[in-house]
Amino acid sequence: MYTQPRKLFIATGIALSIAALSTSAVASTAEDITAARQEAQIWTTYTLSPYLSASDLTVSVRAGKATLTGKVDEEVNKDLAKQIALGVSGIKAVDNQIVVQSDYRPKPSAEGGYADTVGDAGITTAIKSKLLWSKFTDGQTTEVQTNAGKVTLSGTAQSEQAKALAGRMALNTRGVTAVNNKLLATAAKSGITEQAKSTTAKGGSEIADSWITTKVKSTYLYSSNVSGADIEVTTKAGVVTLGGKLSNGAERALVVELADNVRGVKSVNAKALTF
Repeated sequence: MYTQPRKLFIATGIALSIAALSTSAVASTAEDITAARQEAQIWTTYTLSPYLSASDLTVSVRAGKATLTGKVDEEVNKDLAKQIALGVSGIKAVDNQIVVQSDYRPKPSAEGGYADTVGDAGITTAIKSKLLWSKFTDGQTTEVQTNAGKVTLSGTAQSEQAKALAGRMALNTRGVTAVNNKLLATAAKSGITEQAKSTTAKGGSEIADSWITTKVKSTYLYSSNVSGADIEVTTKAGVVTLGGKLSNGAERALVVELADNVRGVKSVNAKALTF
């Protein structure tokens, strides 16, 4: 009499057990995916940090706890690694096993690491942007390649002056250590630079003042030897007004030149710049 219910009970029990195992497996997979995401986020931040990118660090995450191992040369960098890990969403605790070794020097990679690749890509983008915004490099076909901070420019320039300007703009970009200027100056009429400046001045009203201000500020941020965040920039009818305190006269001259290079700028008022 109880045979059928007994079989049904056993079958139900098996089904519930399988469902529980499946739920457990799904939960475990979700936890693994979250841990992998957290590990990737922490490690990527390390590789992009100028203080940790060259260090030999590994990251392991389990149930919201990050375990850090490897070597750094200073205690402050060990603490930085911990704070970065704690800043990642879902990380509740950090087991910081990083060893501080004052004479630690990471072995250089022959192929370059992820951070080097990202850094070079950023340099290339910054240079291309500055050339694109410049009124003196309009019409140039410039290719930019960066390898370990060394930039190679190839293509054509409208004049020797434009070629030289492109080289200076590249060299004055953050992260650049050297520039190989292979641009070929094409045959052009004399005074091409002045013609470009005159043409831009006539059509300057067509370019929004807000666009000019943004590009001038961005150029400063991309450029080395310039305190971009400390420079005030306003534009009215193509006339750029600069303000702020700089280190010296050389920086002031560079700041003015960079602003004047931006497309649409008619003139630069630098009377409010001090040092």
